[in-house]
Amino acid sequence: MNKLKIPENHSGVSKTLRLPENIVEDVQNLADLKNLSFNKTIITLLEFSLDNLDDNDKQVLKNKRN
Repeated sequence: MNKLKIPENHSGVSKTLRLPENIVEDVQNLADLKNLSFNKTIITLLEFSLDNLDDNDKQVLKNKRN
């Protein structure tokens, strides 16, 4: 039998962003389509972007973390 595992919430930092209206509208439409919150959709898009950076930019970020 499968066990229920409830994922832990990530700790978050509050940031204010000024986004173009067309981007907000597109992200909200995508969130609605996928039945996700606006915030979760933004996080997913940012994670994807960071995972798919140019190799040189990835290396620079990796060096800054260390």
